Amino acid sequence: MSKKDQWNERYQHADALPQAARVLSENLHLLPAKGYALDLACGRGGNAMRLAQQGLQVDAWDISDVAIDALAQMAASESLEIAAQVRDVEKNPPEQQRYDVIVVSYFLERSLFPVLIDSLKKGGLIFYQTFTQSRVSERGPRTPAYRLADQELLQIFADFKLLVYREEGVTGDPTQGFRDEVMYVGKKDD
Repeated sequence: MSKKDQWNERYQHADALPQAARVLSENLHLLPAKGYALDLACGRGGNAMRLAQQGLQVDAWDISDVAIDALAQMAASESLEIAAQVRDVEKNPPEQQRYDVIVVSYFLERSLFPVLIDSLKKGGLIFYQTFTQSRVSERGPRTPAYRLADQELLQIFADFKLLVYREEGVTGDPTQGFRDEVMYVGKKDD
């Protein structure tokens, strides 16, 4: 089964309304008042919808046509302009210095990090949230290659100004807090 078919199957059976990732919904105050945003590997578009509601011009890309069709219908029903596109971001990544904001949630392709950095304008923001290798539950991918190592985002975005970072790992009471994931917001140097 192709990657596209796998994701189409997954989104075909998704009934709940898509929600923005916590890294975005908890940090909306950091967004610029206007500009261009990309929801990369957007799925059904919870992040794209929230970005558009905040007044940004939004591109939303995913390999799944099922997800993109659902997003386009939701955006139209709420009169939000979102340029939703079926796009394999690994084969067709974003252009350089195009975006003021890039949001990535629950997608990890390490080879794209340099492209994402180059795709942000000076002063642009990246919001990133995904699974970590340090975990307390079975949520998320089983393969460690699809999970970030401890503090890996801090190394990848070392030249960015750190605005938000949360990665609790297995420290303390594992039944509380923000576990199994990392969230990061950074600003590209002006």
